[in-house]
Formats: sequence, C-alpha cells, structure tokens
Amino acid sequence: MRPPLFMSMKKTILALLQRHYRRYHDVLFYVLTLCVIALSTFVAIHISRVKDAQERENLHEREIPVVEYTVKEKPIYVALQEAGLDNQLVAQIVSKLSSVADTRKLQKNDAYSVSVDSDGQFIMLLLTQGFKRYYVANVEGALVSGVSDVEIKTRIKTAAGKIKDSLFNSMIGQGLQTPLILDFTDAFSWTIDFNTDTRNGDEYAALWEENYTVTGEITSQELLAASYKGAETGVTTNAFYFEGDFYDETGKMSKKMFLKSPISFRNYRISSRFSYGRMHPILKIRRPHLGIDYAAPSGTPVQAVADGTVRFAGKKGGFGNYIEIRHANSYTTMYGHLKGFAKGIKKGAKVKQGQTVGYVGSTGLSTGPHLDFRVKEKNKFVDFLKMKNRNSAVRDVPKEQRKEFEELKVLYLKELDAAKKAAFETPAAPEEK
Repeated sequence: MRPPLFMSMKKTILALLQRHYRRYHDVLFYVLTLCVIALSTFVAIHISRVKDAQERENLHEREIPVVEYTVKEKPIYVALQEAGLDNQLVAQIVSKLSSVADTRKLQKNDAYSVSVDSDGQFIMLLLTQGFKRYYVANVEGALVSGVSDVEIKTRIKTAAGKIKDSLFNSMIGQGLQTPLILDFTDAFSWTIDFNTDTRNGDEYAALWEENYTVTGEITSQELLAASYKGAETGVTTNAFYFEGDFYDETGKMSKKMFLKSPISFRNYRISSRFSYGRMHPILKIRRPHLGIDYAAPSGTPVQAVADGTVRFAGKKGGFGNYIEIRHANSYTTMYGHLKGFAKGIKKGAKVKQGQTVGYVGSTGLSTGPHLDFRVKEKNKFVDFLKMKNRNSAVRDVPKEQRKEFEELKVLYLKELDAAKKAAFETPAAPEEK
C-alpha cells in the first residue's frame, strides 16, 4: 500500500496537468515541430553536398579536351575525322560552318579548335579569322552556328629615343611597328625630310592609341602626338592630332600646300639637284636640269606632293613614263622615268596629296632607277627645294575649338615630356654610405 504522501503528490500533479494541459500540449507540439524542421534541413544540406560532390566528380571525369590547329597544319574536315566523327557528321559540321564563314577563303594561318568529349560526342568547332570567331556547337543533339567579335581593348602608349643611322631603324629597334612609323613621318611630311634633314643624335617621341586583343595581338595604332628635335639645330617640332589633322603648337595645321618630298622617307637620296648647266650623264653635254633627281630602288612608290588634276600620263620622249599634275595657284608638278603608273592615274583624274601616282623606274634617257621631279610656277621652272611659299599652312584650328585644342595639347605635351624624361635622363647613382 502506497503511503498517503505519495498519493497526495500524485493527485496534486494530475490536477496541475489537467489544469494546464492545453499550455503544455502546445509547447510540446512546437518543440517537436522545430526538431522535425532541423532534422529535415540537416538531411537536405547533406544530400545537396553529396550531390554537388558527385556532380563535380562527374564533370572532372567528363573533362572535354580542346585540340587546336591551323589550316596549314591540318584541314578542318581531317581534324574532325581524326577526332572519331563519322563522315556524315563531319559533312554536316562543315556545311554548318560554311553558313556563317566563307570556308573557300581560309588562310593558312587561320586557327581553329575541335572539342569532342570522352564518349566521342562532338561538342564544338571554333574558327578564328582576323577579328571574328565562327563556331559550330552541339546543343542538345542539334548543330547550331554563329559568329562573334574578338574582344578588343585599348591602351595609350609612348616611346622616345635618339636617331642612329636612320629614323626607321631606330624606331624599329625600339619595338615600334612600321605603320606607326609611317604615321609619324606623315605627321611631319610638310616640315621635315627624313632623308636629308635627319642626323644621328636627333631625338623623337611619340604618343599613340593602341587597340589589342586579349591575347596581346595589336589590331591598330593611331598616332596622337609626335615630337622631333634636331641635334644640330636644337629646334623641337611638335605635331598634335586634332579633328582629323595634325597641328603644331600654335594651332596651325602641319599639312602644307606641298609635301617635303615626292618619295617617302624610305631609302632614297638626291642624286642631282636643280641646275642651269648640268653635264647630262648620257648625252655628255651641258644642259639645264630644271628638276631634282631622287635615286631610289625600282618600284618605290611616288606620291603627289599636292592635291591636283592629272594633265598627262603616258610616254614622253626622254622622260619615259611621265606624269604631269596641275595644282592650285598656277603650280604644275612633273614625274619622269617612271616604271609604271598607279591604278586610276590617267588624264583628268583627281589626286590627293600623298597619293601614290607611280613607281620609280629607269625608262627614257636614264642611267639607273630614279625619279626626275620638276615644278613649274606660272609656266616657269622653279627649284622645289628653295621654294619659299611651299610650306604655307593650309588653315588654323577654328576659333570655337581653340580651347579644346589647347587643353588636349597640354595633356599630349605632358605625356611626351614624360616619355623623353624616361628615355634621356640617366637615374642618379645611389650615394655610398
């Protein structure tokens, strides 16, 4: 028989439970619910982690190799066949590629890649031509094709140096590319003759905008500013690109009425100057030579020194192949002993300053390849090298754009000066302690 105290406590507890049943029932319900949610969350996280690990392992096991070729190394259809694809699928892939790219004009250095997974399933063919990428891809069992642009980035670069032997060789030695060097000389074509005016020790500096691909391939270079300082004269000449033309520091256009030479700076020399009594090398008699002979390799391009209209293009006696161009202000220029004429050069054709009109040759009375260049002013022959007004500026920066030009010039000069400082100033030796 239980003691009376125990029976009393039992009754008290039962009475308490009966009185607070609803409250304890709710608390127990909430506790059990939270336990279920926590357990479900734990299980879900565990399952997700296991699944992610399995997917990563599957992806690792299904790594898709990418094999790269050039067209010269291997034709595309051969690479596809060697990847294990049957001839029917190869034909379909090549046909799909031809729908977006002209496969008849593939170049030997065009690069492409082929992707096939470990199960032998075709994944993708990617062809790069110039700055375009053409692709054929397997999307859920269907072949799709398309084209995208290669990503192009832009940067600003500078260079500075001193002339040794020639401007061209000095710049090439510093890593500048030929098109940019030509732009540099073009900016000064009206003020500096880089065959006769340059000296060892002359200083140059260039600032340009460069476009390049993510792989580092340069797509284009645009000259923004240039500087040239003569070692003997100490004179610095600057050129700043603004609104499609180059201007000097005063805002006058670098472009003049006439170029400094009918041949660019590459590999020529003046073999005979303007004279009223030169000994003719073939006829062996003294006679006037009312022009300038530029000796250069056969085939060297000859350019019009100013805008004008072709009055004559053909054979003319001792001049051989000959061109005559009429310009503004009663000027006429003549180009003799040419090997041939540039495309479109004929009587009545309009030509622009710097345009190639012919090529150095040795036709007519000539002892070797050279250009006989002559100038008339109002039907009178003049010495081109001594013409006083051939360097008159065409125009100035418009007044409404002057402020913009000056602000840009300050930025350009700052960059050019920094390039010169880095190239010409020798760092001070550290002090000994």
